[in-house]
Amino acid sequence: MMALIISLVSGAVGGNIAGGLFKNLSLGTLGNSLAGIAGGGLGGSILGALGAGGTAAAAGGGLDVGSIVGSLATGGVGGGAVMAVIGVVKNMMGR
Repeated sequence: MMALIISLVSGAVGGNIAGGLFKNLSLGTLGNSLAGIAGGGLGGSILGALGAGGTAAAAGGGLDVGSIVGSLATGGVGGGAVMAVIGVVKNMMGR
């Protein structure tokens, strides 16, 4: 459960970092955070199921440094990726 929370929070941070880096794709602070939370949850779950860290690593034996770092990385990357995809779709629909 704690790994999921870490993934969600790091997803929100990752979405806002991606929004800051890609100003033309930014959805605003709230939009970046919401897209990041969704991406952090999805990214942590999908990569965890594939064995690349995230929630599956923490489910086996508690939280250690490796599983926390894995949750942070998968959540942040997933959050940034989902925010960028939503930003691209939003820009394409606006044309």
